[in-house]
Amino acid sequence: MPILDMPLEQLKEYQGCTPCPEDFDAYWEKALAEMRATDPQTELIPSEFQVPFADCFDLYFTGVRGARIHAKYLRPKNCPEPHPAILQFHGYSGNAGDWTDKLSYVANGYSVAAMDCRGQGGESEDTGRVKGYTLQGHIIRGLDDESENLLFRHIFLDTAQLAGIVMDMPEVDENRVGAMGESQGGALTLVCASLEPRIRRLAPVYPFLCDYKRVWDMDLARNAYDDIFQYFRRFDPLHLREEEIFKKLGYIDVQNLVKRIKGEVLMSVGLIDNICPPSTQFAAYNKITAPKQMAIYPDFGHERLPGLSDMIYQFMLGL
Repeated sequence: MPILDMPLEQLKEYQGCTPCPEDFDAYWEKALAEMRATDPQTELIPSEFQVPFADCFDLYFTGVRGARIHAKYLRPKNCPEPHPAILQFHGYSGNAGDWTDKLSYVANGYSVAAMDCRGQGGESEDTGRVKGYTLQGHIIRGLDDESENLLFRHIFLDTAQLAGIVMDMPEVDENRVGAMGESQGGALTLVCASLEPRIRRLAPVYPFLCDYKRVWDMDLARNAYDDIFQYFRRFDPLHLREEEIFKKLGYIDVQNLVKRIKGEVLMSVGLIDNICPPSTQFAAYNKITAPKQMAIYPDFGHERLPGLSDMIYQFMLGL
């Protein structure tokens, strides 16, 4: 088996090295209180894309700090109510994807909501004094400000707010909601189930945003994690603030949140992933105390994992 990271037996025990701030739990309770105090002003607008067996909508809601967040929402026609729902989250800098890649779940009687992350490739706003695309830099957005202004804090809250909105839909069974996504989407899947523990099943695929210090120590702060590399080069070239920076990143480190998860987890990892190193993913997985299983692909990296889509589909049929 190719070796990129630790041997598998060590991966199964690894607990991460990015520090967790002492006030981490209080930080997120305060963040959730801000989210709950935000009037979502939810709006459903019929989409131009329609199919005979589903109603398709552009869903908009107001997230923390006033951003209008967009998601694609599809619900089956002539389906018993209430029924299950799936939340989908996309990769870094991407968007909610095409309508058609959600229809297999709708055809099985599930509603589906796929969120655009703030300021990335979809329609959701980044209200940090700009609108439209910012492409990258989101990991470090707010890093030199108060920790409550980290952009990923707001994106994390958007996932939980979307979950609550979908769970309140009259056609949805709030106790039968799942979440899924790859890379950044895998991270947001874990985050969503951490901040909204009613998520019943979740399928994160090679999750991003885990154990930033480990990524740095492996000299893999490139590609998706290039934000960190560029930050030190441009703003702290002597690393005088390294300890402070990684501690602040601990607020938005997924591994520190996953202890809150209550739903059943099917996680997937490729052991030669040089984008999101396996150890960073195991740092999160090993802290999950809910029922869990890991699909391990020894010879694969950050790419399509054969058979996984079918495995996840079958897993979600158990909602």
